[in-house]
Amino acid sequence: MERCLECAGRRLGFASAVGAVAYAGPARPFVAAWKERGLRHLASLAAEVVVARVDPPAADVITYIPPDPVRQLERSRHPAESLAAELARLWGLPVAPLLGRARGRPRQVALSLGERRANARGAFVVRTDVPERVLLVDDVYTTGSTVAAAAIALRAGGAQRVEVVTFARALR
Repeated sequence: MERCLECAGRRLGFASAVGAVAYAGPARPFVAAWKERGLRHLASLAAEVVVARVDPPAADVITYIPPDPVRQLERSRHPAESLAAELARLWGLPVAPLLGRARGRPRQVALSLGERRANARGAFVVRTDVPERVLLVDDVYTTGSTVAAAAIALRAGGAQRVEVVTFARALR
C-alpha cells in the first residue's frame, strides 16, 4: 500500500486512513459551519457522504477522537463524536468512548507538522477495554498526528487493528 507524504517513513498505529472528501472547496465552509457555528444536523449529512464513498469497515466498534475539555465548553456537541454516532447507526456497529485526553494541549491548527506530531504524542489514554478491531473517527485529517497518537493509545490498550475514517482529508 502506498503511503502519503505525512505517513511515509513513520511507524503508525493505524492500518489505514481514508477521508470521504478533500478538505478544499465547499468542504471547508461545511466543516466550519458544523464545528464552529454549531450546525449539529450537518453530522448526519457528513455521515451520509462518508457511507456513500467509504466501504464499511471490518470493525468491532467505532470510537472517536475525544474532545478537548475547554473546546467542548464552547460547543454543544463534539463533531467527531456526532459523526461516529451517525456512522455507527448507518453501518450497524456499536459506538463507544474508548479514549480520553491525557492532558490539555494547544490547538493543532496553527502548528507546523513537526509541532503537531510533538503536541499529539501521548495526548490520549484508553478509558475502557478495547476490542481487537477499532474504527477511529475524526472530522478532518490534516497531518495524521492526532489520529496516529490516538491509534497508538488504542493499540497499547489491546486493539490489534485500527482503521481511521474522516469526513475530510487535507490534500498536500
